[in-house]
Amino acid sequence: MNKKPLILVTNDDGIKAPGLRKLIDIMRDLGDVVVIASETAQSGMAHAVTIRTPLMPRLIKKEDGYQEYVTNGTPSDNVKLGKHRLLGRTPDIVVSGINHGSNASINIIYSGTMAAVLEAAIDGIPAIGFSLMDYMPDADFSHVDEWIVKITRKVLDEGLPEGVCLNVNIPRISAEPVKGIKVVKQAKARWVEEFEERKDPYGRSYYWLGGRFVNGDSRPDTDEKVLAGNYISVVPVRFDFTAHEYVDKLKFD
Repeated sequence: MNKKPLILVTNDDGIKAPGLRKLIDIMRDLGDVVVIASETAQSGMAHAVTIRTPLMPRLIKKEDGYQEYVTNGTPSDNVKLGKHRLLGRTPDIVVSGINHGSNASINIIYSGTMAAVLEAAIDGIPAIGFSLMDYMPDADFSHVDEWIVKITRKVLDEGLPEGVCLNVNIPRISAEPVKGIKVVKQAKARWVEEFEERKDPYGRSYYWLGGRFVNGDSRPDTDEKVLAGNYISVVPVRFDFTAHEYVDKLKFD
């Protein structure tokens, strides 16, 4: 008998996010699904974990082949809870998203969506983060199904190398259909921060963080480049931050 894969679904936009709901619908056609998502949005939380308050997951839906939990934790917490407490066994794959907005280039550093994926990779679980290049709460996800199914099935069938996960970004819907999928590198781009100073009623300064995204990377094989050409970008990612090429060059006499 063929056993259905167990799929853990999470995100960083919260349990009610339309992107999460879309990803759940897609995954339920591929296997048994357990959703573990945060009650509130966790965007920009990166790989934060909860250590000073107890985690309190609540089972809010259960039916054949499907369970849904809401938690007070972060995306990384949710993967940990799933693996160690809520699922009963290690999932066959973790999928995170669909994020409302880009996680291409340097955005991966700040992303709660991708933190969940990296957390899974640390535990040796194949994992994929999906993001749509549309920040609007009512973003249109109607064009993503076939691409997410194609990528997820490939990982379910073939697995991923140890320590590797996938960062997938999808162009927003437009008059031009998505052209295809390209496996590329992370663009060398960054955010230039701008702090807007304001005053509270007592005359004390406070600041709102803003900024602009600067991409000076002209290489043709980067996520930002192919996304601009209406391709889906797939970047294989590692959680190992070591600059391996510099280890033997850095000397302290």
